[in-house]
Amino acid sequence: MEEKIKSIFAEHFPYKTPEMYASAGRINLIGEHTDYNGGFVFPGAIDKVIMAAIVPNGLSQVRVYSVDIQEYAEFGLNEEDLPSQSWARYIFGVCREFQKRGAAVGGFDAVFAGDVPLGAGLSSSAALESCFAFAVNDLFNDNKVDKFELAKIGQSTEHNYCGVNCGIMDQFASIFGKKDNLIRLDCRSLEYAYFPFHPQGYKLVLLDSKVKHELVDSPYNKRRASCERVAKRLGVETLRDADIDMINSVKGDITAEDYFRAKFVVEEKDRVLAVCDALEKGDYETVGKKMYETHAGLSVDYEVSCEELDYLNDIAKECGVTGSRIMGGGFGGCTINLVKDSLYESFIKFAKEKFNAKYGHEPRVIDVVISDGARRLS
Repeated sequence: MEEKIKSIFAEHFPYKTPEMYASAGRINLIGEHTDYNGGFVFPGAIDKVIMAAIVPNGLSQVRVYSVDIQEYAEFGLNEEDLPSQSWARYIFGVCREFQKRGAAVGGFDAVFAGDVPLGAGLSSSAALESCFAFAVNDLFNDNKVDKFELAKIGQSTEHNYCGVNCGIMDQFASIFGKKDNLIRLDCRSLEYAYFPFHPQGYKLVLLDSKVKHELVDSPYNKRRASCERVAKRLGVETLRDADIDMINSVKGDITAEDYFRAKFVVEEKDRVLAVCDALEKGDYETVGKKMYETHAGLSVDYEVSCEELDYLNDIAKECGVTGSRIMGGGFGGCTINLVKDSLYESFIKFAKEKFNAKYGHEPRVIDVVISDGARRLS
């Protein structure tokens, strides 16, 4: 991919030698629907990236070509210069967010491409923002903007220029990713810690159902409201400060739905911490057990799974896969699976056959390796 980008850069912007940058997509091993409850998430950067060739052009214009979309965009650096193409708004937004923070941004020429699978919940947009944020910081600011601010620049880009009111996890993982490590991020304090993840004898593989169910009644907002009601009843700021005994003590005062939503959140908080302990001991069997528990909780208590994802989870269990769960917000998308090397081929074959027989198409198989986040390549 790098040589292809350099070659296309030379066609569009001859006589210039660019710097090369990359930033990664991400997975979240465990810790779903915990971010807005003040809990922990546990992401890692992966070996699927957005890569860009970039060189300052001495102008007040950004000129950029997307290899994958095969489109060119050119825009200024003032608020009124918002480009019409949605993909270009991610880059424009990053530039504007730097300026709002008093940091330097000049015009540049760029060509970018990626191998982060689209539509699989691997945060290709965060990878794009992080790649350009890292580059702008390096080329124009001598890397004086700290990494946390780079993640916030990506998040603000989503909020202000792309209409997505996202949390910080995706950009954080893309910027802070470290090879062979997952990151436990405390969504309340934003403190973080690295935990080793190099499972010898196992593979990490996503099975993308290629299904996305249309949502009609804002299920995410409804679940968030359930959690907030229970926290209020308990007199705590968020469910981060609750435990299962506290939830059980008010079971008679809240609806069954609110009870099960809160029960999942406090149990998931404990599961993340248990997985951290297991990884420090190299105990991947416990990691896998907790992944299955999370799937069951998301399916039964939080009710954000769907028939297709439950089926993929059942197939994993039937094949003796160490761990499997829904990844992401739910209602479609992927399962993330921790699979012994010896079972990998038979599991993939069986999953494709069974899923195709039931739903008329095979799931997309995406192998991932935990890798470094945003970086300069040259």
